[in-house]
Amino acid sequence: MTDQPKADAPYGGDQLLRHMAERIQGLERETRRLRRLWMSTIIGLAVLLGIAASLVIVSAKHGFPGTVADVIESHQFLVRDKDGQVRGVFGATDAGDLRLSLQSPGTRAGVTLTALKGGASGLSFSDSAGKTRGVLGLLPDETTSLTFGDRNGQTRSALSLNPEGSATLVFTDRSGSTRAGLGVDSRGVGTFTVVDRPGAARTPEPEGDSVDDAADTQAPQAPAPPAKK
Repeated sequence: MTDQPKADAPYGGDQLLRHMAERIQGLERETRRLRRLWMSTIIGLAVLLGIAASLVIVSAKHGFPGTVADVIESHQFLVRDKDGQVRGVFGATDAGDLRLSLQSPGTRAGVTLTALKGGASGLSFSDSAGKTRGVLGLLPDETTSLTFGDRNGQTRSALSLNPEGSATLVFTDRSGSTRAGLGVDSRGVGTFTVVDRPGAARTPEPEGDSVDDAADTQAPQAPAPPAKK
């Protein structure tokens, strides 16, 4: 009776070995399957990321159909050239004014369009030094003006049209003092004023030839009647 377990021992060991081998083979097959699934997942994620990056690049350059915003909101926009220099600025200032500035490369010369908070608007031109050389403006009271400045930024000439219909043209010296002016009032009467020195104004007198011509054109006087004897 003691020999039977000894005879069954090898058979039970073989069963255990075969079972363990099957388990190991199953684990290897499962590992290979999980490895293939993992690699497929990584490849799929890489493809999706590539497609998403391509869509972002294309939409940034040409706009993505169906997703382009109808309204873009910002306080300020900057326009740069290929060298990175700012060539244009469009935005609202802290004071509530709206301004569009265009600038030439490597210089301060440019054009500025401004709409002030109070209702006035204007278009100004600047030279290479940043000095204002010309301004076209419209005031809230409907006064239109066109001014010209010298290289120092001093206004030297101004043309304006007032709401009541009068128009004036003023010339100043280098210090900004008025020296001469032309004007037509709302009634249509024209004036011409010359300032010899600051604070003194006079209206030019007609030249001598004009006076002589006016005298020559006067009607001749009738001859005196003969004296009675």
